[in-house]
Formats: sequence, structure tokens, C-alpha cells
Amino acid sequence: MSKFGELIDDKLPLLLVFFNQNDEVSSVMHPVLKDVAAAMGDKGKVIKIDTEKNDKLSEALRVRVLPTLMIYKLGEMVWRQSGEQDANTLISLMQDHV
Repeated sequence: MSKFGELIDDKLPLLLVFFNQNDEVSSVMHPVLKDVAAAMGDKGKVIKIDTEKNDKLSEALRVRVLPTLMIYKLGEMVWRQSGEQDANTLISLMQDHV
């Protein structure tokens, strides 16, 4: 998990999305996340994390509902929400932390 610490310790906002390939709501979010990444460009990052491949991290962050979305900036979680979100909301939240 030391790589995780390096990943979140950035001055740019980072949107982490915990998902599972078999979860229908998580699948619906993929095009939304592409829109968010495109809108943010180099002012933020969007990273999808498969809970099956990263079970220790998911457990450490108490991810119980999929998808779970978190925004980190400078190593601190500044926002967290579970469930489906729309692109405009996520873009607005990310821009608030640029």
C-alpha cells in the first residue's frame, strides 16, 4: 500500500472509483468516468480500482457498497460517496479541489 500513499499524495485532485466487473451499477459508471477524465484533462486524475484485485486496499478503506467514489488531494480524502453519480456532479466536485 506504499504505492497508494504515493498515488494520493498529489496536489491535483484524484478521483478513485472502487468497482467490480460483475456489478451492474459499476459498469454503468465507466462512460461517466471517461467524461470526467476528459473534462478534467491534466487538472485531475481518475483511477478505477477493481475490488477483487485490490481486496486489501478495499478492506482498509472500508469499501462496502459499489461503486464507491473518493476524491483525494494532498494525501487527504476530501469527499466520499457510494452509488451511481453523474458526470456533471463529479466534474464540479473535482474542480472544487483544483
